[in-house]
Amino acid sequence: MTVEVGKTAPDFSALASNGETVSLSDFKGKNVILYFYPKDMTPGCTTEACDFRDRYEEFNGLDVVILGVSTDPIERHKKFIEKHTLPFLLLSDEDHKVCELYDVWKLKKNFGKEYMGIERSTFVMNKEGIIMKEWRKVRVKDHVEQALTFIKEEM
Repeated sequence: MTVEVGKTAPDFSALASNGETVSLSDFKGKNVILYFYPKDMTPGCTTEACDFRDRYEEFNGLDVVILGVSTDPIERHKKFIEKHTLPFLLLSDEDHKVCELYDVWKLKKNFGKEYMGIERSTFVMNKEGIIMKEWRKVRVKDHVEQALTFIKEEM
């Protein structure tokens, strides 16, 4: 299955930070922001999560559910949520199957080393589960504001 704007978002199930297994289809009838990020507790990922936290009420008022996905285990997600008072679910994708489904599991280079990891990406789905917008290779600065503006103006 290919992830493409205008098409139905691929469904998946993953363990969530609340201890339950959730599926994307559980949120049909709500707009969804599905954002993929490399690692809990790192500077860029913390900034992004806190930016979503700080604008959470605005997203919530627009009937938007925010779901964050990384390959970190649930226990690390729980610590991340607790430390930064995150009001949304984080999903654990330790086997990177969801990341592969959304084509965000990529070869990365850092300080001359090559490794597989998550390419920071965000997808916005409407209430019917159709992908309305995608951002790939996200730069954290102003990203949450861009997502909020898109939802306000386009959905």
